[in-house]
Amino acid sequence: MRIEEAIQVEEFPSVFQKVSINLIYTMTWADVRLQDFFGEFDLTSSQYNVLRILRGQHPNPVSTAFIRDRMIHQNAGASRLVDRLAGKGLVTKSTCEADRRLVDVVITEQGLEVLRQMDAQRTRIDEIYNNLSETEAEELSRLLDKVRG
Repeated sequence: MRIEEAIQVEEFPSVFQKVSINLIYTMTWADVRLQDFFGEFDLTSSQYNVLRILRGQHPNPVSTAFIRDRMIHQNAGASRLVDRLAGKGLVTKSTCEADRRLVDVVITEQGLEVLRQMDAQRTRIDEIYNNLSETEAEELSRLLDKVRG
């Protein structure tokens, strides 16, 4: 469906305003579907992001600053997210031996298992983009990278 039909406008003042609205609309549309998926695992998209960051560093501990620097939503409050994940048993926190002002965070086996379960259902995420071919998805990703250029 064209963005004009989706939000019921006839035209936009410029093609750049159109693409901005289309990006916001599409991001929200995809986010609703992703949140439904993450919710089945009692996670938010930010918590999922933290778990993936920690899995990439496993078995090494990382600081909350390290996590924050790599998060998609960098203003999401890494410390608060880590506390919530620790409460679910998906990560552990401990005082950093090298710098006692820092907290070391490590994904637990339970956290790794949740990600394995989610990975096994990856096709459900892929289905969000089923109107695109792989070539089109690559091109869209390339264009989005170019926008951030």
